[in-house]
Amino acid sequence: MEAINTLGRRKSAVARVHLREGKGNITINNVDLKEYFGLQQLQYIVNQPFLLAEMENQFDIKANLSGGGDKGQAEALRLAIARAIIKVDEEKRTVLKSAGLLTRDPREVERKKPGRPKARKRFQFSKR
Repeated sequence: MEAINTLGRRKSAVARVHLREGKGNITINNVDLKEYFGLQQLQYIVNQPFLLAEMENQFDIKANLSGGGDKGQAEALRLAIARAIIKVDEEKRTVLKSAGLLTRDPREVERKKPGRPKARKRFQFSKR
């Protein structure tokens, strides 16, 4: 099997994934998964597509992550991995789609407007 390349995005984070057959090693920006994402919760988010598709320890992943914070990067990586699993086995689509792993979350930070302290917040109104 040749390498499968996919892309995942969340907020301002972008994940590029290269999936190959292997033993389940996940490398992010040339660093192991457990070092890159120290929190157990973020590691679970990344492994979620494999757990649902029952494909643990079958593929090696090399990922390039850029932009955003920890949570956004983990969710971008989850989307990219889910898309790669579908390219490998189309029958897993129903399982991953029902769990909501194939939907790109479109929510982004709203820009700050001029004359205001934040995007929607306004300065206190004074009648006199």
